[in-house]
Amino acid sequence: MQKLKMIAMGCGTLALALGAGHFMQSRQAAVPVAQEGGTSQLAGQSGDIMGTRQSGAVQLSSITLTAASPELPATAPTPDVLPQPPAIREAALNDPSATTVADALPTEEPAPSLSCDYTLRADVAPGAMVALSLDAPCAPGERFTMHHNGMMFTQVTDDGGHASMLVPALARNASFIAAFSNGDGAVANAEVESLDIYQRVAVQWQGETGVQLHALEFGADYGGEGHVWSGAARDVAAAAGGDLGFLTRLGDADQPDALMAEVYTFPSQLAGRDGDIALQVEAEVTDVNCNTDIETQALQMQAGGALKVQDVVLMMPECDAVGDFLVLKNLLNDLTIARN
Repeated sequence: MQKLKMIAMGCGTLALALGAGHFMQSRQAAVPVAQEGGTSQLAGQSGDIMGTRQSGAVQLSSITLTAASPELPATAPTPDVLPQPPAIREAALNDPSATTVADALPTEEPAPSLSCDYTLRADVAPGAMVALSLDAPCAPGERFTMHHNGMMFTQVTDDGGHASMLVPALARNASFIAAFSNGDGAVANAEVESLDIYQRVAVQWQGETGVQLHALEFGADYGGEGHVWSGAARDVAAAAGGDLGFLTRLGDADQPDALMAEVYTFPSQLAGRDGDIALQVEAEVTDVNCNTDIETQALQMQAGGALKVQDVVLMMPECDAVGDFLVLKNLLNDLTIARN
């Protein structure tokens, strides 16, 4: 009985084992088989997957793979077409119709530049005078010194850097130099052929010295018709008749320590009368120059064109003498005029 029981238990165990194996095979067949890019179906169902049992395992004998092709949505926007680059043209060097890269590029305009050249023009004028015109565009409102044959005087350019003046020539071959304090300047020359028919004297000084040049023509008294000075200067037109002289004042007295000059001119070769012209240099005593030393210089044209120069240093009186005049005798020679 016991042996039969063991056999029975063995048969039962074997039956359980066989049942468990069948269950495991059935569970494995029910699991879908995954394939890359495709779909799967259960074994035993109708479809493309057919299974047979061999040696306790399911063998796959036929698989058809399927894949879905991606499609754009019906409303997907169409991308814009990029513009095509311009065609490059190769042209010969001698092709006048060809446009080179350099021609196509914008050209750089040169920056405007301001010319800072100093120019001085000298034009001969009636009465042995010279009309000077200075252009100094980079020196507006600037002070400068005009030089001519030992004579010097101070002038100032206007807001545009320009200055003009009428200057008595002291030499037939007249040279003029405009000099600025920074070393810049300009030069001009003029041939003054009419200078030979005139006699000319000049007095110059610096600052407020009170110096004055007086000419007393043909015995005239102070304040008379023939008294020529800065208060009754006349102009170049007075000399046209040959019997009258004129006085020219040079320099800008409004400038501090300005160089000043006064020049008297008489047309001696045109004179229609005989006589002498007395020349005197005076200095008025003022609140500025009293009790100080002043310097002055006299320039007088001689026969043949030579220029006589004489310097004087004068001690001014005490300030209680303000309003008085000092007369500098023998500083200039009187003019002797002969009828022509």
